[in-house]
Amino acid sequence: MVSRQMALLLHDLTTEREPGLPVSPVLLRACASVLGLDGLAVSVARPGDSTELLRHTGARAAQLEDIQFTQGQGPGPEAARTGLPVAEPDLSTNHSGRWPGLVPELLGLGVRAVFAYPLALGTVRLGVLTGYRTMAGALSVEQDVDARALAQILTLMLLDQASSPKDPSAWLTETSHLHRAEVHQATGMVAVQLSVSPAEALIRIRAHAFHTGRPLLETARAILARELLLPLNHPPAGDHRP
Repeated sequence: MVSRQMALLLHDLTTEREPGLPVSPVLLRACASVLGLDGLAVSVARPGDSTELLRHTGARAAQLEDIQFTQGQGPGPEAARTGLPVAEPDLSTNHSGRWPGLVPELLGLGVRAVFAYPLALGTVRLGVLTGYRTMAGALSVEQDVDARALAQILTLMLLDQASSPKDPSAWLTETSHLHRAEVHQATGMVAVQLSVSPAEALIRIRAHAFHTGRPLLETARAILARELLLPLNHPPAGDHRP
């Protein structure tokens, strides 16, 4: 059963949202507190197996999402792909080889536990709710129930905003307001420069950022400033994960 605190927050989420922006950052921080998490992020699915960060509770939550986006792996991408919740309550004891290359980055960021819940309705995948802790520890049964309830409400809110269930991000029409606006702009520039598709251009930008250890946003800004020109045939297209 959903806790009373979360029930009140879910009511507020559905009645006090800002026009055009379905998640209040203030309420999202309150939800993180009830869940015993240090931060939360909501990402919405975009065409081409990518996501756009919609809301987050702070810089660390945004960095967590950007690292996952750059590497193409992590709890968020896994939850989005499988449609199932993902939990890693202690990253420091992750010896299974899950998310190679990602875990050291998250530990370096100060993230010790991660949890992700798909925002989905049947086979329609709308996005992901991702939370983290700076101390290791699993969610309690009540916290897990609350997190699932929050994910369900966010799913319904995204469906309400979407003009098409096939593209839940269609309402994100103002690119300048997007978290990764400069990444999208750089993607278009690289696509033209290298005569490749936008999807291929994004793969190359992400691969370059990953292999050089440079933040994705910083890489995009260097491309836009014409300080960085990606080579025609390197890094190779395809999966750039380690």
